[in-house]
Amino acid sequence: MLSLHTNAAALSTQNSLASTNKALTSSMTKLGTGFRVNSAMDDAAGLQVATRLNAQSRGMNVAQKNTQNGISMLQTAEGALAEIGNMVLRMKDLATEAASATSSAADKTAMKAEYTALSAEITSIMGNTSFGGQKLLTAGSFAAAATFQIGASAAETYAFDASADMAALVTALGNLGTADIATAANATITTADTASAAIGTLRSTLGAGANRLEHVYNNLGNMRQNTDAAKGRILDTDYALETANMTNKQMLMQASSAMLKQSSSMSQMVASLLQ
Repeated sequence: MLSLHTNAAALSTQNSLASTNKALTSSMTKLGTGFRVNSAMDDAAGLQVATRLNAQSRGMNVAQKNTQNGISMLQTAEGALAEIGNMVLRMKDLATEAASATSSAADKTAMKAEYTALSAEITSIMGNTSFGGQKLLTAGSFAAAATFQIGASAAETYAFDASADMAALVTALGNLGTADIATAANATITTADTASAAIGTLRSTLGAGANRLEHVYNNLGNMRQNTDAAKGRILDTDYALETANMTNKQMLMQASSAMLKQSSSMSQMVASLLQ
């Protein structure tokens, strides 16, 4: 139908042009930002899923830092215990030497002086070893019992507990510190063995805890990698696909613009019929 008032071809072309322009703008935005989803309008369901994945990924990133800090803390305590263990062994050596009949009273006095100095340093290390301002080697200390946040959710925690081993060590070292190698060298040897065993037990517990945190760290890395990959598939722009879409929309824009110009000739056809 030829009409002066209604140009159906022009109206259809204008509608197509507006729709194509909107799609072209969307493609250019995606290519410019690198994100397929720039607002909830682009993919409402996908954005919701991606938001949850992002929250989980960020939580796991912080949890990885927590596990690394936890490992450092336990290694700090374990390193201090290694040095204490060396001093306990030296104290046992002194007690063993003092127990022999070949040691004179003067020898035992000299040995006792070294023994006392070692005991004082053990007390100092036990009381002063800390991590981030937290005491590590005292009864009820941070290293004796600590809860680590090892995941993105509140339920993902690791309750490390070496309180029993720590209490046993504190008692054993206290007994060793009060022993007198000048008068009870044989008993001191046994006391030193007990303290050495307590150190070994606590070091083993700390090492097991650090190893567990190391495995937690590795697993968090694996989960985070795959979570980020899933989030990227939802949010990130596929440049090959989106470039093809943009080229297609640009060609349609050009064609629609050309046809819109041609549609204006419809009224001229009506005028020609009136001549």
